[in-house]
Amino acid sequence: MLFHSSLRKELSRSFGATLVVLVTIVMTIILIRTLGLASKGSVNPSDVFLVMAYTVIGYMPTILSLSLFIAIVGTLSRMYRDSEMVIWFSAGRGLADLVRPLFQFAWPVLILIGALAFVGWPWANSQTQGMRDQYERRSDIDRVAPGQFQESAARNRVFYIDKDSADTTTASNVFISSLERNMQIVTSAKSGTVEPMYGSRYLVLRHGQRLESPFDKTGLKISEFDTYGARVGGSSALLGDGPPPRALSTLQLLADRSPPALGEFGWRLGMVLAAVNFVLLALVVSGVNPRVGRSGNLLFALFCFVLYYNLLNLGQNWVGAGRFNVGAFLLALHGGVLVLVLAWLAKRHTHWTLRRALRPAAR
Repeated sequence: MLFHSSLRKELSRSFGATLVVLVTIVMTIILIRTLGLASKGSVNPSDVFLVMAYTVIGYMPTILSLSLFIAIVGTLSRMYRDSEMVIWFSAGRGLADLVRPLFQFAWPVLILIGALAFVGWPWANSQTQGMRDQYERRSDIDRVAPGQFQESAARNRVFYIDKDSADTTTASNVFISSLERNMQIVTSAKSGTVEPMYGSRYLVLRHGQRLESPFDKTGLKISEFDTYGARVGGSSALLGDGPPPRALSTLQLLADRSPPALGEFGWRLGMVLAAVNFVLLALVVSGVNPRVGRSGNLLFALFCFVLYYNLLNLGQNWVGAGRFNVGAFLLALHGGVLVLVLAWLAKRHTHWTLRRALRPAAR
């Protein structure tokens, strides 16, 4: 049908333009956030753009869903304003007759959202988590940059060196502040060298002093040394027992069956179900009165999207905390939205109003 083909072409142009704009905005935000993490020492500065690319891939299901929703709302709203929908209705067609051409356009996007939610999202998170863990496993002396205070892997020491040297295992004017045995220990030395000892790496300090200050203020101990060794090997204490649920594959989540795993699985499946509901929701909220401004309708549509998406994230937290069953939550949220949208669509398709329903009774 000519009308259907022209509708799909306009939807394609609107979807492509919206997708480019949203991806650009998200990439800018993620770049700023990743640079902030790199400045704090949480991400390797050389991997900033790689981390940004993985993060964008992980957020693509949400970006695609929002782009599809905005494209449908924007296209149908323009058709209402230009009276093209009046021609459609006068030809004996109703609003429900647009469901088929909309899904004919949206089904490749829905399949892509499902693939990214079940495969792309965990893969991107696992790659990002692997790079961050590898960066966290580096030794404490590798963390130190000349002229900067750097925290150790175990978060119990702060290192500082005055200047770098040609040898990467040697430092000068070393300062170490650590928390050990309920006391704060401040160690300073003129030089330090990294040497392998007892199966690990130690920073051997020379010609310095050590100040021990207990937390209970019982006394202060100051000692000088010619040679002192401090372990600087990487620590895996903060790496956790395993990867987070968002970095696990879908099959691993189903095999785990723990509440956090089920919450993550419910979120991934919910993204696909929500994308289907967004197509129908965009159809029913896109009606525009030509005498009223378009901003109010667009703001209401975006409010519906944000509310639905936040409920999806909230449900993931509830299922992960063991408050709700994942099946009951999916049925309540997505099934409830589907029933509400179909009822709203039927009302607009048949032009049903309460006044028309009460008119025969009044007669």
